[in-house]
Amino acid sequence: MNQAFQPFTPQARTLMGPGPSDVHPRVLKALGQTTIGHLDPQFVQLMDHVKTGLQYALKTQNPLTMAISAPGSAGMEACFVNLIEPGDKVIVCQNGVFGGRMRENVLRCGGQAIMIEDPWGQPTDIQKVADALQQHPDAKALAFVHAETSTGVRNDAKALCALAKQFDCLTIVDAVTSLGGIELAVDDWQIDALYSGTQKCLSCVPGLSPVTFSQAAIDTIKQRKHPVQSWFLDMDLVMGYWGEGAKRAYHHTAPVNSIYALHESLCILHEEGLENAWQRHQTLHNALKQGLEGLGLSLLVDEQYRLPQLNSVVIPDGVDDALVRSRLLNEFNLEIGAGLGALAGKIWRIGLMGYACRQDNIDYCLDALGKVLNR
Repeated sequence: MNQAFQPFTPQARTLMGPGPSDVHPRVLKALGQTTIGHLDPQFVQLMDHVKTGLQYALKTQNPLTMAISAPGSAGMEACFVNLIEPGDKVIVCQNGVFGGRMRENVLRCGGQAIMIEDPWGQPTDIQKVADALQQHPDAKALAFVHAETSTGVRNDAKALCALAKQFDCLTIVDAVTSLGGIELAVDDWQIDALYSGTQKCLSCVPGLSPVTFSQAAIDTIKQRKHPVQSWFLDMDLVMGYWGEGAKRAYHHTAPVNSIYALHESLCILHEEGLENAWQRHQTLHNALKQGLEGLGLSLLVDEQYRLPQLNSVVIPDGVDDALVRSRLLNEFNLEIGAGLGALAGKIWRIGLMGYACRQDNIDYCLDALGKVLNR
């Protein structure tokens, strides 16, 4: 029989790269439940439960909180295409790969991107942002990455949002890697538009993007002069499906089983407690750091703004980056990530996200990495 038409059974891996991370067994079980219709009353009720769970995880009461039926990149695009119109100025902070993707979205919306660039491995300079806001008082939005997955840097979202509010500027925040892993408080920090992903600290499968919009963002959407350039991501249309109550307007066929999985992951997060999840990531990061130092390895990012869930490990001189990662994958079924962009070949990215953030994973990773390096 042609192998292309035989059942596919993947080799099990331990996922300790930048994502996806290990999926919780309960989430995998939920994914396999019976599929029902996307307008079935049972599913409509589940959508309401998912919304409540996301509001808990994001620490927000925003009514416009939901899961986009596509990965985090679509959540990013949803935020930009709904808020940014041709000619709008957007101050974009870039200290890694994903700030650059924000810039691309601004340009594709016909906007003008005012770039604030900082070295990869360093946080966004707050003073540079303040200067840009003063120089461009007509800027509509400030866009930045909370947890820069390409470097392992945590940008000061609270301070950046407070600064933006002083200039009556909207904020668009990438929280793909931060949601569920470090402190994130949408309402307290006055974040206007935020997008994330399910495949990292939520221990869920890839393919969904949680988003939330403040009332100020909703007002901006309603006052647009131009139609949203994306029909699929137009929030006015999507909210007819994800809105309140039992009556929903058909917009698209939701990925029903993936929503089952997200709901289960949010249940698990609630059972652990949000603050406890943040603390688990920090505690086990400390254990990983100690073990890496025992192997003679160091971390790229200063402790003050280092992400516990995404660890950038400096590759020692003379060590073959690709060979080490290949041996870990092929001999130990362990995946760690490579560096991107300016850090390609200079760092490994070791993820401790969600269900993958466990002591046994750390022990396994350190043992395997030590054996490969000793060769």
